[in-house]
Amino acid sequence: MSVKIRLKRMGSKKRPFYRIVVADSRSPRDGRFIETVGTYNPLVEPAEVKLEKEDIMQWLNNGAQPSDTVRNLLSQAGIMKEYHESKMIKK
Repeated sequence: MSVKIRLKRMGSKKRPFYRIVVADSRSPRDGRFIETVGTYNPLVEPAEVKLEKEDIMQWLNNGAQPSDTVRNLLSQAGIMKEYHESKMIKK
């Protein structure tokens, strides 16, 4: 089972709000998910991002792959850098 960290669209028409979820790659975008690990609101200026860092790090260490957009959000928060540094220390 391939696990992805990706966005789940919420909100009404033309007013998107996203939850950052961990889901099986085969499940639909807004369908079944395993766990919610954050939120992303692109409508406010600057965009509001809330992340549960410990949960995200645990999923990344277990092999979850972030989508391109989520990877950018995690990089801006510094989580991807911390994840890569922790992988280099283990080796």
